[in-house]
Amino acid sequence: MGVEPLAVALATITMFAIGMAWYSFVVGKQWTKINGFDNLDKKTQKELASKMGPTYLLQLLVTIITAYVLAKLMALAPDYDAYKIALWVWIGLIVPTQVSTVLFGDSNPKYRVQRILILASESLLHTLAAVWVIGLVQ
Repeated sequence: MGVEPLAVALATITMFAIGMAWYSFVVGKQWTKINGFDNLDKKTQKELASKMGPTYLLQLLVTIITAYVLAKLMALAPDYDAYKIALWVWIGLIVPTQVSTVLFGDSNPKYRVQRILILASESLLHTLAAVWVIGLVQ
């Protein structure tokens, strides 16, 4: 069984939209505080925001890859519950990577737990949503 390109595209859009809503509205103030953006003046914030194009493009690329891999796993195991696939991918691959990134990255130790919880929660939400969208189309 192959991968439906429309499923990948729609899952990518869904994951991107969830990420945008999550980091802008759901945890926006908390996220800006954790990352120190709230300490920057408005001019610096706008300047940084104007340079985000390449970052968003790279994020789009990795989101497409994630959507494709989820669709491929679902296609390879059509008799296995897609949401279980999503949970195994999340708990076994995504969360450990996020935890390592926070622990060994440039994260303020004061906010490590918050950062991990924010990242892990959003990634679970967008992974489950992607599987749902792929299941509708594929």
